[in-house]
Amino acid sequence: NVFGFKALRALRLEDLRIPPAYVKTFQGPPHGIQVERDKLNKYGRGLLGCTIKPKLGLSAKNYGRAVYECLRGGLDFTKDDENVNSQPFMRWRDRFLFVAEATYKAQSETGEIKGHYLNATAATCEEMLKRAQCAKELGVPQDKGALL
Repeated sequence: NVFGFKALRALRLEDLRIPPAYVKTFQGPPHGIQVERDKLNKYGRGLLGCTIKPKLGLSAKNYGRAVYECLRGGLDFTKDDENVNSQPFMRWRDRFLFVAEATYKAQSETGEIKGHYLNATAATCEEMLKRAQCAKELGVPQDKGALL
């Protein structure tokens, strides 16, 4: 939100320090674009996706409708904005359920594999695991985070 945050007039990164232990042990991402292509069964072209907007203010039902329209309209995947978490007007469990319904409906109607990257982050590890378990119960492949 650096470029869209009006209250922030100037920003400059002056220093970045990455701990040596992290640099030595980080092996890079667990997989690359080929795994994404395999999951979506899309080859020979770019993958088409978008972040659902507006990021805040939609009900879970309307959010799911936006996901459906994007996927039905030809996108390969959609994703939650990083700010989409669990607000009073759209609780995470409701969002997961409506997005799952929308994704499976778009797949059924198009005959193509479709995906949605769910934001399952939370304040505690326990809550994140609870959300991941819910996603798993909805059929989300666990090897790629939270793609439905």
